[in-house]
Amino acid sequence: MPGPLSGVRVLDLTAVVSGPYATMFLADQGADVLKIEPTSGDGTRRSRTLIDAAGEFSALFVSCNRGKRSLSIDIKSKTGREVLAKLAAQADVLVQNFRPGTMERLGLGQEELRKKYPRLIYVSISGVGDSGPYVKKRVYDPIVQALSGFADIQSQPVTNRPQMIRTIVCDKTTSVFTAQAVSSALYAREKTGQGDHIQVAMLDAMISYLWPEGMMQYTVVGAEATTTDPNDRPDLVFKTLDGYITCGTISDSEWQGFCKASGDPMLAQDERFATPGARFVNATARINKMQEYIGKHTTAEWLERFDENDVPCAPILRRGEIVKNEQVVARGLIEEFDQPTVGRVRQPKPAAIFEVNKAVIGGPAPRVGEHSRVVLRELGYSDSAIDAMIADKAVRAASK
Repeated sequence: MPGPLSGVRVLDLTAVVSGPYATMFLADQGADVLKIEPTSGDGTRRSRTLIDAAGEFSALFVSCNRGKRSLSIDIKSKTGREVLAKLAAQADVLVQNFRPGTMERLGLGQEELRKKYPRLIYVSISGVGDSGPYVKKRVYDPIVQALSGFADIQSQPVTNRPQMIRTIVCDKTTSVFTAQAVSSALYAREKTGQGDHIQVAMLDAMISYLWPEGMMQYTVVGAEATTTDPNDRPDLVFKTLDGYITCGTISDSEWQGFCKASGDPMLAQDERFATPGARFVNATARINKMQEYIGKHTTAEWLERFDENDVPCAPILRRGEIVKNEQVVARGLIEEFDQPTVGRVRQPKPAAIFEVNKAVIGGPAPRVGEHSRVVLRELGYSDSAIDAMIADKAVRAASK
């Protein structure tokens, strides 16, 4: 069976990660995603480390753009705007993450396009939204980590110095919010026949994401100063004799399981940890006490003991260990395929598993303008007209 979004046409005018990663999820679920990129190519093709001799692919680009087609065109040119207008007329979804106002200057703003094509779902991704004093800022992931509280929640325990999360968590989380919103809009359109304008700001997404446990002491108005900061404690990383593990003891049964696994009959009698409330109040003492025990044995020994006593636990894997981890292998979570000009690459399978309309990796990431000729022919342009566009440098087509 085709994917659940089979037949949906997505016009992807996004760059970097927040947009491309979102539209990649749609491609995994069967949508025909056409990536529009400048004749110089998406900048992330050259981000960090190139992985091909031709200079077209980085690992980051492949991991955000697999399964798409590529049309490389100068959208500032008259030809480019004409082509985009024709593509918009055929699209179900248009996704863009330019700075606010850019699409309007190109004559491709949401009001203009949705007036012409009322079924179009127009998605605008931004850093901090389209209003407010920060609207003109150039925004990347660390900026949103700083504004949303993520850098604070990662603060060093002694100095309270804020720290960044060492992955682009804001970009990627915004992608998930965006893909989910597109699916909702497509469902609504099936009932009403009307498209929509979806705005997703990275700052909005991350404050929403952080709130449930990260902002607990700010949930009740007027009680901010009397609520314990849930982050004012060590993290759940425990050093064993030969590595690191994590384990959790939220419920009474889990704590009793830890006490039994520790081999110390007196631990279960400690009143500081006897109830969920006491363990919460005395979290720092509890976690430090757990480390005293865990440091005395190997990772394998502790995992066996914890599993026997039904204590949630796992080894803390180094990134180089993930691909061969027994659970990852058993689930077949990593796929391999051939990426042109690169070789064999690994990618995670789509996380959402559909029993009927299966989501699958739709193929490799495209070369710059790999599908330019095909797409322009689909729009009715002749080969001679396409050759003229290429000669004028309004269009770039990949060499065979």
